[in-house]
Amino acid sequence: MSTNDDKELTRLAERYVALWNEPDPALRRTAIDELFALDGAQVLVDPPEAVRDAATDLAVPIPSFEARGREALNRRVSRAYEMFIAAGEHTFTLHGHPVRLTPKLIGLAWTMVTRTDGAAQGGGYEVIALDEEGRIRLDHQYIGLD
Repeated sequence: MSTNDDKELTRLAERYVALWNEPDPALRRTAIDELFALDGAQVLVDPPEAVRDAATDLAVPIPSFEARGREALNRRVSRAYEMFIAAGEHTFTLHGHPVRLTPKLIGLAWTMVTRTDGAAQGGGYEVIALDEEGRIRLDHQYIGLD
């Protein structure tokens, strides 16, 4: 991978993580429009434990959750911001370096840390497929990976 390619990959990963920390709804929406394809989607591959337990109790497969299209993605990112960032205690950070898995597939790890001491409170891994214009076509999110 060339140095320029490495810088582009890192910049994309930084912009992606910054999106989840953005307090201004209009700027957050603009970032979604810039980062995601029109029909882009995010799939939460490992839903919260309570949902997994409820599915198991009903003897049905554990569901995944999908936000498809920019409006749905805006609702998803905005809700995550409200739940985890708005109170001012935490922030999301890029963890390590993003990895180009194939020409149009990247992986990146992130961590939610406390603002006061940087202690990790959670994290996850994204496997992101890009379209021909370099926008996110599909984002598979895995939460809770150490």
